[in-house]
Amino acid sequence: MKEQMVQKEQNNRSKFSDPKFVALIATLCCLLWGSAYPSIKLGYLAFDIMPEDIASKYVFAGYRFVLAGLVLLVLFRATGKKVLALSKSQMTSLLVLGLMQTGLQYIFFYVGVGNTTGVKGSIMNATTTFFSVIFAHYLYKNDKLGKNKIIGCLLGFIGVIFVNFHTDLLAFSFSYKGEGFVILAALIFSITAIYAKKLTATIDVLLVTGFSLLIGGLALTLLGLGLGGRVTHFTPESAGNLIYLALLSSAAFCLWNLLLKYNKVGQVSVYNFLIPVFGTLLSALFLGEQIMEFKNLVALLFVSLGIYMVNRTRKEVIVPQGSEALRSSR
Repeated sequence: MKEQMVQKEQNNRSKFSDPKFVALIATLCCLLWGSAYPSIKLGYLAFDIMPEDIASKYVFAGYRFVLAGLVLLVLFRATGKKVLALSKSQMTSLLVLGLMQTGLQYIFFYVGVGNTTGVKGSIMNATTTFFSVIFAHYLYKNDKLGKNKIIGCLLGFIGVIFVNFHTDLLAFSFSYKGEGFVILAALIFSITAIYAKKLTATIDVLLVTGFSLLIGGLALTLLGLGLGGRVTHFTPESAGNLIYLALLSSAAFCLWNLLLKYNKVGQVSVYNFLIPVFGTLLSALFLGEQIMEFKNLVALLFVSLGIYMVNRTRKEVIVPQGSEALRSSR
């Protein structure tokens, strides 16, 4: 049994550290997250949630993540393993991850987006990649911030600016409850993504992701309900929308955590620049907006070049980076 587990781990390591497979899965994750842009907008319409109703948005997000977490935990149980066969310290770690990554991060994100323009919010949220690359530089010995990463991140960020270019950008204003909260949400996501990477060294990725989504989703739901938020108007259409958002979260977060487990943070996180590009393109496709704009093609080109530059390093064998790979010991 132990030999089978070791062999499975070696197979996963070989598969999820293959550059072509990483590019495919990371792009798929960003495509799924990008599809959340129009799906959430359609969900607000289907559930009759007003733009200024932050409390109901918390409830809506909470339902989405609770369902997403349950899907992953059920899948884990279907493999014959026990969901709650974890130590007290492991459960505490998962509780912290869920409250921070899914709970607190989205609390700041929704408040921030509600106090800034969609254009600025999207660009500020793209700082996730910068935070991830910088933290990885100081935490991991083999994930240094070199010339290629710096150039790649700058190219990707230029791409995000291109796809979101609007006259709003010419108004240089900054609100700590607007742009500040969006940046804080990006910072929290970057920190917790690295924390999740550490946890996956000793806990199954399905459990890490499932509990994170479930715990954070419950926190968002309770907060939203406590603030007077409600999600009603359940119909086949609105329920289908909610189920889709839950399934995309299950798949994207789980696959993303697998990529982080077997690869360097910088090489994976740079793909985050694709999310606003896909979000813009898919919003145009599903919401009837103009899609073949020159700026969209330019943005995709810059992001693609950025991803190429970050991953333009010598080929090497990637090993899982758990707590033993961190400079700071326990």
